[in-house]
Amino acid sequence: MGPFRSTADPDERGDPDLDKLLVLVARGDREAFEAVYDRLAGPVYGLIRKVLRDPAQSEEVAQEVLLEVWRTAARFDPGRGSAAAWALTIAHRRAIDRVRSETAAAERELRSASAQIPVDEVAESVEASLEAEQVRRCLEGLTELQRESITLAYYGGYSYPQVAALLETALGTIKTRIRDGLTRLRDCLGVSW
Repeated sequence: MGPFRSTADPDERGDPDLDKLLVLVARGDREAFEAVYDRLAGPVYGLIRKVLRDPAQSEEVAQEVLLEVWRTAARFDPGRGSAAAWALTIAHRRAIDRVRSETAAAERELRSASAQIPVDEVAESVEASLEAEQVRRCLEGLTELQRESITLAYYGGYSYPQVAALLETALGTIKTRIRDGLTRLRDCLGVSW
């Protein structure tokens, strides 16, 4: 299992409880960490999900917590509480930190949006011109069929069914062309949609 080797005899590890496993993790035992991970991943995620509600953020924070358990296992003191309680305390703290961070970011955005910032029309014009040129270049990188479908839908203002009728092509085919073309445009422009 990589550079870390088990420091415990296999007979010693028959079915140790979570506290003992965490002591082994503190010594760098990856197999013990896998067992700790298996036992704690569900409860850690569940607690974080109750606080954050968002599944993707909850998964991200749960991974951070389990990484912290791996890195700081030496700080666990079985005399002060169980390993599960220790890990869930870390999880709760991280979840609350994420909520505070998200709230602060939202407040900053709100303050920033409401602030009156003088607009430099020349800079905006140049930026718009550069963006338009980049879009034209990226459109040229599409297949003719993708470019034609996207141009009709987004520049011509036609709905997907209208594009399908104009091009005498099945609606599903038009949707696929547009989806694939938009994916290529997104990659070319370096944006995330």
